[in-house]
Amino acid sequence: MLTRRRFSQWLIGLPFLSFFPLGKRETEANPSGPQRNEGEGSIGEFFNGEELSYEIGFWLFKRAALGKLSFMAGDKNGHYVSVLQAETLGIVGWISRYRVDTYRATMEEVDGGKRLRAISFEEDVKIGSTSRKWIHQFDYQTRKWIKIRTKKNGRIDRGEEEIPPGMVYDDFLTAAYNFRYGVYGAIERGRRYIVPTFPRKGPSSYEVRVAGEEEERKRKKAEKSKDGKDLLIKLFLDPEITHSKEGTIEGWLSKGFYPTEGTIKNVVLFGDVKGVLTKIIRKTG
Repeated sequence: MLTRRRFSQWLIGLPFLSFFPLGKRETEANPSGPQRNEGEGSIGEFFNGEELSYEIGFWLFKRAALGKLSFMAGDKNGHYVSVLQAETLGIVGWISRYRVDTYRATMEEVDGGKRLRAISFEEDVKIGSTSRKWIHQFDYQTRKWIKIRTKKNGRIDRGEEEIPPGMVYDDFLTAAYNFRYGVYGAIERGRRYIVPTFPRKGPSSYEVRVAGEEEERKRKKAEKSKDGKDLLIKLFLDPEITHSKEGTIEGWLSKGFYPTEGTIKNVVLFGDVKGVLTKIIRKTG
């Protein structure tokens, strides 16, 4: 039975589609994506000004939700902010009480501008007239992970945990940019990557795999459109996060390592949930 509670729970898994950010419309998106040359600027400078707008759909609902993912310079030199906001529409919006999810990662460049490290990660969920907010702050000097939760009744809970020596926690937004930039290793067919994230109920990391040539060839053969589909990527999460049977998200990267398609597989009650990128903005000059 499709209830408001079940649909709201399912929406929790949608932000992980930003790891690919979603599919493309051939008339509006450049599938080759941005190109990076070694020694040309820092990771923040490379992504600065990028903005992606997208639609999410399932079943007959092609526009169940809208989202926007942006990356911009912060207030301090070497600091950057990424914001992902998604909201439900139409009858799906009514079922979920017009839920709006906002995720905000504040990051700093480290390792000479070769990677991003999260300073804070905020989650703000508004459902109807109520809202809940989580703030995660990471202080690597004192090795403290500070957690602040504001409940819908206004109560604020605060806690602290130690960050283990040598550990860096990447939220899913920070991880998406680091992965595309090659921080976790060169993006190559047949490779496997482990991305550390701050632990919650389940594992404190998730796995990314780039399919081998044979698997990629078979999948591409079955695809109607092959434009911009050069590397098949699979993201493995706890099934409870995506509310799916396997916890798998699949997507394609172009030759320029630009995400051109993403699908949460076998979501309970909904089947495959797909996204379509409708607009790309990249800062030039």
